[in-house]
Amino acid sequence: MRALKVLQALPSLESGGVEKGVLEVGRFLVEQGHESLVLSAGGGMVSQLEQEGSRHIQLDIGRKSPFTFRHVWTLRRLLRRERPDILHLRSRMPAWVFWVAWKGLPADIRPRLVTTVHGLYSVSAYSAVMCKGERVIAVSRTVQNYIHSHYPETDPAKVRLIYRGIEPEEFPRGYQPAPQWKQSWFEQFPQLESGFVLTLPGRLTRLKGHLDFINLIQDLRRLELDVKGVIVGGIDPKRQDYARELQQAVIDKGLQEQVVFTGARRDIRDIYAVSDLVLSLSTQPESFGRTVAEALSLGRPVVGYDHGGVGEILQCVFPEGRVPLCDHEQLLSVVSQQLKQPATVQDMPFLKQMMLEQTLSCYLELSSQAEGEKV
Repeated sequence: MRALKVLQALPSLESGGVEKGVLEVGRFLVEQGHESLVLSAGGGMVSQLEQEGSRHIQLDIGRKSPFTFRHVWTLRRLLRRERPDILHLRSRMPAWVFWVAWKGLPADIRPRLVTTVHGLYSVSAYSAVMCKGERVIAVSRTVQNYIHSHYPETDPAKVRLIYRGIEPEEFPRGYQPAPQWKQSWFEQFPQLESGFVLTLPGRLTRLKGHLDFINLIQDLRRLELDVKGVIVGGIDPKRQDYARELQQAVIDKGLQEQVVFTGARRDIRDIYAVSDLVLSLSTQPESFGRTVAEALSLGRPVVGYDHGGVGEILQCVFPEGRVPLCDHEQLLSVVSQQLKQPATVQDMPFLKQMMLEQTLSCYLELSSQAEGEKV
């Protein structure tokens, strides 16, 4: 197996699931004897990226503006200079700028082109660039179906289904937080020491189903179940009014002692571990559902709306947790049942190692093709 040089491109390296995946692939490439380059506008994750052996190239090509296309010539020179074997594009605006640069090169010196469809983007000419790769990675069956339905001109033979994966050592079944963490947690939220604890992770945006969650807590208490709700997520600066709406809903329902807002947290694994049930109530389908996979990996039961990537994960690992979209009566019934008699969580099949191996196989398969097969 010859060594590859792989260049991944994305807007920035501040935080997020796509960014984490870029770091994971970069580290794996280096461990396997390949060369890893990442181009972005920079961010707090760059130091980790470089410590793990990748090289970072700083250039802001993520800004959604026609002026961003002024970087096309810079990128074309970069591709000529670095001569990567694989160019892997992970976001729409960087993909457009790089694609124009890539198309302008002679076919015999172009790197092989890979794109990943990470989300269920709005269907448009702008989003269509994510299907222009010589290989198009779909991060779930949901995404694969989305490509087939909305971009039928995409050759199915070039689409590769590679599920996102989690690291089981980060989320081991049966994990328990340290005593010091528990002490600090219960000092901050003493009401959570008793009763059932239900957790809803996700930034405070309307699509995450927070109002459904608050209503659920109220309905469960009407059934005389001692439940507490934990909403974990930062406030979007553009959605301050929505955050106030949620807090007012809690007050109006008299749930100030039963529902807590933690804000953004970095200790989500510990929060999952002290929860009796984790919820996923997004009203829009998600492409994968990493938080669901993380909680299930710990062995915590998850109840969620049965659509998108969340539905896929639940079907494989915890089918008892599936609820039809926005069916509030069924949600109440399923949650009540799982609190009284929780079902067994199956083993997690969506693993990071498998994702990494399949991604590298995709690179190797593409790089080994004859030059004449390039598009």
